[in-house]
Amino acid sequence: MKIVSVVGARPEFIQAAPVSRALRQEHHEVLVHTGQHYDDRMSRIFFEDLDLPQPDYNLGVGSGPHGRQTGEMMARLEEVLFREQPDLVIVRGDTNSTLAGALAAAKLHIPLAHIEAGERSFNKRMPEEINRLVADRLADLHFCITRRAVQHLAREGITEGVFFVGDVMLDAVRIYLPRALERAPALLEQLDLSPGGYLLVTVHRAGNTDSPHRLAGVLSALNAIPEPILFPVHPRTRQALSRYGLQAADHVRLIEPVGYLDMLALEAHARMILTDSGGVQREAYFLGIPCLTLREETELMETVEVGWNLLVGTDPRRIVEAWRSFRPRGPRPPLFGDGHAAERIAAVLRQSPPRFGQHYRWPDQIRLRTFEDRELSLIPSPGWGSG
Repeated sequence: MKIVSVVGARPEFIQAAPVSRALRQEHHEVLVHTGQHYDDRMSRIFFEDLDLPQPDYNLGVGSGPHGRQTGEMMARLEEVLFREQPDLVIVRGDTNSTLAGALAAAKLHIPLAHIEAGERSFNKRMPEEINRLVADRLADLHFCITRRAVQHLAREGITEGVFFVGDVMLDAVRIYLPRALERAPALLEQLDLSPGGYLLVTVHRAGNTDSPHRLAGVLSALNAIPEPILFPVHPRTRQALSRYGLQAADHVRLIEPVGYLDMLALEAHARMILTDSGGVQREAYFLGIPCLTLREETELMETVEVGWNLLVGTDPRRIVEAWRSFRPRGPRPPLFGDGHAAERIAAVLRQSPPRFGQHYRWPDQIRLRTFEDRELSLIPSPGWGSG
């Protein structure tokens, strides 16, 4: 089977790595990079860290307003799909690349699979939520990372072609964490950090970076927290800080974005993570690191309900109070599967080749076993975080 896989941003590169490994054992995969993330620090370094094959096509779309960027992606993807004539298009997550890939495939009547289907924040002001909703409505195959995502789809009337496979980002952590931990001592020494002795912060979502009030609230909280803080700054966020004239205190270290392996190492050794990223929330959960989410809602309410994640928004008083008081409670059940989602995706495609508009049911031989109600564990490491 010929499969076109569409990627364009950091979380998609991470998700693509284990899936490409599994697919290329028996399928012909054509990897298309839209160029949504084009900065070497947000793109090339991830391909190197994850041993991803070089893209067969780089569309070079770059940044821009949502409509212009998505439209340009669709036009260039359409040319690729006409040329390649694939049997299936795979999109993942909730970026503009996801939306463009879904629309291009559907317009050309090519079967579409959406990895990370069914995630919902229920906030349609988020562009990511719109992208998810459209991709799920158009997809023929829906690969869900949690059982709740399956329920979300069912409530929307999508019950066929829905597979709970687990999270391929957990696959990536399982595969790459040992390598990340090997480089952690040198990285921490270079940054003058000690294991468990700093907070790690990421902020990149438009809802925060496009609002001077919200971004100022986050920075005010960070400036008020008397603890070393490491803040790898997304290019969009750095531009916003400059535009709004916001300054970080001396203990808040703004550094350039880091690659996947360095980010895993920094996450694993942080005392706490503060983020507005869905991917980083999940990685914090996998690694057992307390997480404060700088949003009023999350697609990952399961992590909140089991006590390892807390929604704090951008009000500085709420953030500082949560920093003082938040302590995870209870175990970390395997909400996101067991780290073998890519193998399950490959098994579905092996046993149930896709056709546009076809209804799918589980083949008996690939039905998921039930994940035991046990605590999530990956690879123990001395000094590995605080979880």
